[in-house]
Amino acid sequence: MKEADKIYSFIDNYSFATVISGNLDASHLPLLLKFQSDGIPVLYGHFSKANTQIKQIAQTRVLAVFHGPHAYISPSWYANKPAVPTWNYAAVHVQGTVHLTDGDETLKRLDQLIQKYDPGLSAEVISDEHKNKLLNGIVGFKIVVDDIQAKEKLGQHKSSEDQRGVTHGLANECGDARQLLEYMRKYGIGTGD
Repeated sequence: MKEADKIYSFIDNYSFATVISGNLDASHLPLLLKFQSDGIPVLYGHFSKANTQIKQIAQTRVLAVFHGPHAYISPSWYANKPAVPTWNYAAVHVQGTVHLTDGDETLKRLDQLIQKYDPGLSAEVISDEHKNKLLNGIVGFKIVVDDIQAKEKLGQHKSSEDQRGVTHGLANECGDARQLLEYMRKYGIGTGD
């Protein structure tokens, strides 16, 4: 898998992002990744009209942070001592310029968002008429991406022995630790294999 494809997959899988404006306002929103005809990535989302961040965000650059799996790493898991507590994680930072979208584009992206997260949702539950009413309470936007930075701190620079200790430690934990371990195994990073 090419690095760019891995990053795009990450954004798609961990699509609930923190969108931060230049004035440090932040909102937590699901974003959809699409591509322009020229291949430039674009993120689509919408704000509630009540969200004050939307008032100054058009035509400005923003940072969207996509948080992947993460977990505490105990120094007791390492074979080599002394060791210190740390946190392993994967994240992607995306920067770009915000452009507001018209009603038709916003509804199109709202439909795509519903299909992604609730594909079985019937038109009886959320009809076109209801979606048009929703449109009165939201403001759609797109972020035309101009920079992407990906970071994986997964103990990949540790010895194989230490990596195996972390893998064993994570396997005995639950929740976030298990998700991190699955991610590490999927990409073969920091597992000591």
